[in-house]
Amino acid sequence: MAKSQGILTNMGVDYVIVFRFATTDRPKAEQRFENLIQALAGVGLATEVRNGDNHSLLVFVKVASEEHIFGEVYRSRVKDWMYGVRAAAPSKEVRQSLDGEPMNESERLRIIHQLITNPASEGGAGITPKKGQWENVESVFALHDHVYNKAWIKKWSTQYLLTPEDLDEIRNRLGEKVAYYFAFTQAYFTFLTAPAAFGLGAWALLGSFSPFYAIFASIWCVVFVEYWKHQETDLAVRWNVRGVSKIDTKRHDFAHEKVVTDPVTGEEEHIFPATKRLQRQLLQVPFALVAALLLGALISTAFGIEIFISEIYNGPFKSVLVFLPTVILTTCMPILSGALTTLATRLSDYENHSTNAAHEKAVTQKIFVINFITSYLPIFLTAFVYVPFGTVLVPYLDVFSLTVRPFAENEKQLKTPTSAKFSINPSRLRKQVIYFTVTAQIVGFAMEVVVPYLKRQGFLKYREMQSSRAHAASAGGAPPPASLTDEPEEKDFLARVRSEAELDIYDVTTDLREMVLQFGYLALFSVVWPLVPVSFLINNWIELRADAVKICVEMQRPTPSRADTIGPWLDSLGFLSWVGSITMSALVYLFSNDGLGPDGNPSQIKGWALLLSVFFSEHLYLVVRWAVALAISKIDSPGRQKERRERFAVRQQYFKESLDQTSRLPPISEKAEDLNFTREKLEEDARQSSLSGSSTEQRFWSRQRSAGEVAVVGKGMIERALPASSEGKKEL
Repeated sequence: MAKSQGILTNMGVDYVIVFRFATTDRPKAEQRFENLIQALAGVGLATEVRNGDNHSLLVFVKVASEEHIFGEVYRSRVKDWMYGVRAAAPSKEVRQSLDGEPMNESERLRIIHQLITNPASEGGAGITPKKGQWENVESVFALHDHVYNKAWIKKWSTQYLLTPEDLDEIRNRLGEKVAYYFAFTQAYFTFLTAPAAFGLGAWALLGSFSPFYAIFASIWCVVFVEYWKHQETDLAVRWNVRGVSKIDTKRHDFAHEKVVTDPVTGEEEHIFPATKRLQRQLLQVPFALVAALLLGALISTAFGIEIFISEIYNGPFKSVLVFLPTVILTTCMPILSGALTTLATRLSDYENHSTNAAHEKAVTQKIFVINFITSYLPIFLTAFVYVPFGTVLVPYLDVFSLTVRPFAENEKQLKTPTSAKFSINPSRLRKQVIYFTVTAQIVGFAMEVVVPYLKRQGFLKYREMQSSRAHAASAGGAPPPASLTDEPEEKDFLARVRSEAELDIYDVTTDLREMVLQFGYLALFSVVWPLVPVSFLINNWIELRADAVKICVEMQRPTPSRADTIGPWLDSLGFLSWVGSITMSALVYLFSNDGLGPDGNPSQIKGWALLLSVFFSEHLYLVVRWAVALAISKIDSPGRQKERRERFAVRQQYFKESLDQTSRLPPISEKAEDLNFTREKLEEDARQSSLSGSSTEQRFWSRQRSAGEVAVVGKGMIERALPASSEGKKEL
């Protein structure tokens, strides 16, 4: 029963801060811990501390006063309205506003996280984990709601599709950024049913490299990308985050060069010169070239070795040596990709972007270059190098004989055949596409489950060793277990917290990247094997549920953050669909002869015909994209209806208020005596008109004093122009 109680309650805790002091001397650790507690108390947060594992402390944080968090939430909503994120202003009464639109869990956790991490100038404690004076703060995370997580996973295991209410629930629990990922994956999965059905028919009836399938797949990519743009806007309105990127918070690491005052608003702005940032951003060009050169050289080398061993070498251990390129790639590729990713991050840091969104976009663009090369280059080499130019390149493959020379029995087994005797493997391209779209997806899925576990166990061992060394240096012997001082009623709860503290931090960008790269295989190469979308349809149904389990079990609870888009990955989708229109047409042209392609003989390729097919396909893509975007923009949606309804209500409210103000003005009415002339009044008018101080304009507007006088004078003019006798004749 105690164990279940430890899972059922979070003890009212909003966040847990892990303070690790294994490598810090005691006086400094004590001072830093005291500074941490004082900083949290200074922004209205209550704290409790308990022992953590391996020389660490667990600081439990909650809001000291609910009225304080209500005020912070209200302030956030008012700021949203001021920047146009919300169409309607919140009620002027805080309680009334929160009663009309209750605060959800993700909003609460997001505001509290901002209180912890925002700089003091923005009302926060300014705690930045692992940086500066807060280097002992290892992590800041919210606790999982295990009761909800269990019900969530059970519901998803018996449900085929996510409903809009399910997405709302994810948003309310985990924030908009994570909800956007699930919404995107759901939309992508739903859309896959069309190419899966068409691909299954094409595989059974039309075979590979069908121009009909290529046209269908390219149009489908355009429709999906444009639909998702529309859907993003709809969700942003639904979740009240449209345009939220306009109020993105400043990066803690942003270093301004000067402070200027806006001449219009008088607001102080921290400025880093745009020209200097542009100069730094130009380093992306050499970065892309270096990444392409290094990764391309590694992949091309492994590719050449694989061709030599599988199709030329005929000696002993061939069945084993054929895995040598895989060993090279699995050993060297992660190291090289990791180094380039680190370089991309540091280069983005050097660009000194002012907001988190701008920095994230810069990092994502560079990482996409790396992923594009590592994911698609092997297939590009097979389709556009090996197949067309196989007979030309085969004499140069003997350079790779060094890799298997120790195993060969004679030189004959290492000798490359002449161009006339060499024939390419016509099924190689199809097998490669199947590997990347089926086998690699399964391997990647297993890696998502296994690697985080092994990684976590490794970190646990490392921290135990670190803690043991720290304890031995101070007191000698092994450190006592953290649970030794736990209260019995807290024991199970604290054990769960210590376990969650060791989990990895969830990064939704990784899952988004996986989906976008998968989309790229479909857009670029599915014409080779039309069952690609069928494979992805099955994979993504499992992926949606596996990601939910991963978030609930394998990762710390994500800190809720807002977004109104999937970010720079949307640009990647558009880029891949455009490149797909080119590769699809090129593949259809090259492999139109029963799927064999040029068969190693480049003379079969007519350059003008290849360029014409690519040119026609690309321009058709541009026309279709314009037409689809125009058509989808006309489609109404619940989100857009909500936006129009709210904006209409705001206009009506302001109009009503202006009418109320107008009604308070004194009424303009004419008195009966205004319609009558007296001798005294006429004499006074004549006297006033004779005054020399009046101007022509003043005398013009003083002929008649009121609307009544205008009416009387006008009727007199009519009477003089139309005597009673003539009027009677005209009526007859």
